[in-house]
Amino acid sequence: MSTEPQIPTTMRAVVMNAPGDVTVETINTPRVVKPTDVVLKLAAACVCGSDLWPYRGYEPVDHRFMGHEYVGTIVEKGDQVTTVELGDFVIGSFMLSDGTCEICEAGYPSRCANAGTYTGSQAQYMRVELADGSLVKVPGGQPDDPDKLADYLAASDVLGTGWYAAVAANAGPGKTIAVVGDGAVGLCAVLAAKTLGADKVIIFSRHEDRAALARDFGADIVVAERGEEGAAKVKELTNGYGAHGVCEAVGTQESMDQALASVRPGGYVGFVGVSHDQTIDGLNLFFHEVHLEGGPAPVRRFLPELIKLIQADKIHPGKVFTKRVPLENAAEAYKAMDERREIKVLLAV
Repeated sequence: MSTEPQIPTTMRAVVMNAPGDVTVETINTPRVVKPTDVVLKLAAACVCGSDLWPYRGYEPVDHRFMGHEYVGTIVEKGDQVTTVELGDFVIGSFMLSDGTCEICEAGYPSRCANAGTYTGSQAQYMRVELADGSLVKVPGGQPDDPDKLADYLAASDVLGTGWYAAVAANAGPGKTIAVVGDGAVGLCAVLAAKTLGADKVIIFSRHEDRAALARDFGADIVVAERGEEGAAKVKELTNGYGAHGVCEAVGTQESMDQALASVRPGGYVGFVGVSHDQTIDGLNLFFHEVHLEGGPAPVRRFLPELIKLIQADKIHPGKVFTKRVPLENAAEAYKAMDERREIKVLLAV
């Protein structure tokens, strides 16, 4: 095991004690346990839309250490870690993977047969298992520019998840892609679809601040209508056919229904919203005759490409962070996102 520099005995970390109850506590700093582990000194973390499910009481929570989006520098590593070194600035996927099992090799590291764990990224330090298969080094190290740092942080989840939604929706030249959900993931799906070459991108949104960012990311049309009216609007914009592909980035019954109603026969639906009480009627699905793919995004698959796009200044996903606060102000960050006053909040470590 290699270690440098001095790692403090304790650190500060965000804890969700119960729904609506977020605190920052002093706990022991994690250290390498397995030879495939590393410890990161985090540069930034953030609150995810999925963190709001337990915050709002839709999922059980009892003194949970929070966070799964992260960028940081390796300060300790196990003896079997070979692809990253002490001092490397890295981005990691929110799902850990060994990179060698058949599922990883097929392009789905988010469902790795030997998936690892981490200690929670809304903290000053975190331990990451399976470092070789999960982390990607950023050439040039940690940027001084806080906006570039935000871009890299977005890649660890919301950008990678939006990218997966667009890939699963078959975004590309000649295609019209609709996006259901105007949160950070949906907005990144707009950015991804446009970057992948989609001719036309439509987003459903009723919030002007989010619609404005969607347009900045490349959305051509904003549709305020929902349900049958929203689907009719998409069909009107596509000569009566419906979108070639739809990115579903919410996870509710209404959002899935909207996606299926807006896609054309033979089209594609990429669903990445964390599912809550969603069902799909078999006969409805049968007659839609569409391709469905989704789930936890295989972010690690996309990270090398996303890092290159960010370094080349071709995409700026960090714009989804509409507020930045110190780690100590995590409770404020959760409240702002819960009340939809902010799209996504960055926690400066």
